[in-house]
Amino acid sequence: MNRRQFLKALTLTASSLTINGCLSQPPQKSRPNILFCIADDASFPHMGAYGCDWVKTPAFDRVARQGILFTNCYTPNAKCAPSRSCILTGRNSWQLEQAANHWCTFPDKYKTYAEVLTENGYHVGYVAKGWAPGVVGEIDGKPRQLTGTPYNDKKTTPPTGAINSSDYAANFADFLADKPADQPFCFWYGSTEPHRRYEYGSGVKKGKKSIKEISRVFSFWPDNEIVRNDLLDYAFEIEYFDAHLQRMLNLLEERGELENTIVVVTADNGMPFPRIKGQEYELSNHLPLAIMWPKGIKNPGRTVHDYISFIDFAPTFLKAAGLDGEEKSMQPIQGKDLFDIFQSEKAGHVSSGRDHVLIGKERHDVGRPKDQGYPIRGIIKDGYLYIHNFEPGRWPAGNPETGYLNCDGSPTKTVCLDARKNPDTIGYWTWSFGKRPQEELYHIAKDRECMNNLAEQQEYTELKTALKEQLFKELEEQNDPRMFGNGHIFDEYLYADTKHQNFYEKYMEGQKLDAGWVNKSDFEPKPLD
Repeated sequence: MNRRQFLKALTLTASSLTINGCLSQPPQKSRPNILFCIADDASFPHMGAYGCDWVKTPAFDRVARQGILFTNCYTPNAKCAPSRSCILTGRNSWQLEQAANHWCTFPDKYKTYAEVLTENGYHVGYVAKGWAPGVVGEIDGKPRQLTGTPYNDKKTTPPTGAINSSDYAANFADFLADKPADQPFCFWYGSTEPHRRYEYGSGVKKGKKSIKEISRVFSFWPDNEIVRNDLLDYAFEIEYFDAHLQRMLNLLEERGELENTIVVVTADNGMPFPRIKGQEYELSNHLPLAIMWPKGIKNPGRTVHDYISFIDFAPTFLKAAGLDGEEKSMQPIQGKDLFDIFQSEKAGHVSSGRDHVLIGKERHDVGRPKDQGYPIRGIIKDGYLYIHNFEPGRWPAGNPETGYLNCDGSPTKTVCLDARKNPDTIGYWTWSFGKRPQEELYHIAKDRECMNNLAEQQEYTELKTALKEQLFKELEEQNDPRMFGNGHIFDEYLYADTKHQNFYEKYMEGQKLDAGWVNKSDFEPKPLD
């Protein structure tokens, strides 16, 4: 038996049995396929459909044009693993125990929508990055497949040495070739672009772009040639993600399967630049989202402004598969399915109940004493963002003496760190790496970059209080340990990468540890006050 025959047999077995060996529901031919496409670290503004003219994304734009373009989609937690945990379970990260953290051990008790769909007659698989990084447990001696069966055999020669060699679209074709004719499919396209590293200058050399194309650099970074090149390298990798998406759409169209496929295109968290990825500001959590489903979405071509959370994906997929209200193994799901929007013909604001989202974080990367995190909770409502920093005495991007490890190494990071050496430019360091007050409030409708903290201004006291009260009330209802004096538990969950457990103590003792791509100049020679 060759690999393909083995995987087909395995898929058929999985589709007829549940994860615990119980008989599943019989497959229903009318159930839609699901193609979930997730870029790795791309912020909301940087798709063509949103008006960005220096990133070309014809495939994303097609999905938006033939489906729905969402303008207010947010991840609850702006880091790879916890964000993906929210997608897969339909629960906020503070409801997922150790899965609130980055590089965790995924809890056995929480099932994913991919596992449920496998149990209920779907052909389920993924390419490249599924749920990651972290450690997954076993069932009956076999590792759980949180996003389905991997399809990674096909390789290509990427345009730069920093881009994944996986031929994403060709692997998707292999997945479809393995699909039994009478089964719907669910596929996770997990690109690793535009995650760091980049090949410096590739945006200009390979993408044939000019740094002058960028109309504006965010004000919390210096506007110089280094930063602009870094941005174009990022843009080039988004375009690579989009090119494979286009091939996948074409393949489905050729097979006659696009009509009844829900195509979701988004990213897991904001761009891998200072003050964005790994933080909880507007540009950290606000992500691109376009969904098409020719057979199931009314009045395609709409732009919708309702607040959407990543926890809404899992219940949407379960309902599409006919499992809402019947599938108990994932309950309680916190998210709300999107069928009210799919079945409406309205653009703009569709559902009055979708007027806010909650966000937050715990431990991301290591680099603080005792592997502590930087706990945050926040609420976005009516164009405002309220943030509550539970431990303002800690360094938000990680301790300076260990390289600010909750910020990916990059030319832009180094430029911002170098700015601390000059009193005239120290603001660039402060905005991305300096300590923060306990409360922050931003009018993101006017201040998308979150530069003007309104929390201490008297005229905003009533608004700040109302947002905090609503935030904390909902967190209590969701049994967030932080609301009951048990927030310390998130710091006590072990970092699953055992080599880096207690990183701070090992590093300060002189052990040579590689914690990812950080430049030598990123490390402060001694702790800062």
